[in-house]
Amino acid sequence: MTMANTLNYSSPGGDEWVVGGRLVIRKGAVVEGLPSPAPMAGKMADSVAEDVAALRTDHNALLAALRSAGLMEM
Repeated sequence: MTMANTLNYSSPGGDEWVVGGRLVIRKGAVVEGLPSPAPMAGKMADSVAEDVAALRTDHNALLAALRSAGLMEM
């Protein structure tokens, strides 16, 4: 097998693309075969908690929102 003299190259046969350098994907480009973008949690108001108990409630609401969005395991 020959050694590549560049950082980014197609393997012999073309079934693999090797990126050893920087990969830049420009606006409007389409990449197929990757998972969808990460889900986003819904908007939440800033906490106005004035004591630890209220802060705990706000924190648990944040955790629930992250779990519901699939960003955190149950």
